[in-house]
Amino acid sequence: MSASPERVVATAATLELIHQLRLRYGELLFFQSGGCCDGSSPLCYPRNEFQISDSDVYLGSIGDVPFFMGQEQFAYWEHTQLIIDVVEGMGGMFSLDNGTGKRFLTRSRLFSDEEFGQLGLPARPAL
Repeated sequence: MSASPERVVATAATLELIHQLRLRYGELLFFQSGGCCDGSSPLCYPRNEFQISDSDVYLGSIGDVPFFMGQEQFAYWEHTQLIIDVVEGMGGMFSLDNGTGKRFLTRSRLFSDEEFGQLGLPARPAL
């Protein structure tokens, strides 16, 4: 049996922007706020300035940055792999990508039945 697929992955452009933001702001955290489909924007925050609740779901990490979404939001996305990309534009008002000329963008693909059967939630990291 192959390894379980990741629930969230990042493009090379995303990893580069994460690196730039980490140099500027330190440790980071992602939260997928709102949106139920491709084109939504995950928000990037300084890790110590965003409180994760017990009902938020940890999907995994991209570039060593934990990625969360609310439990209700997860109901829309649980059958999909999130692919975090970067495009030209303005980031969310409170997201650290705002002002860089680039923004994070969520794309997705449906898991196959086999992949979905292998999934569990990753162990939640200590923040």
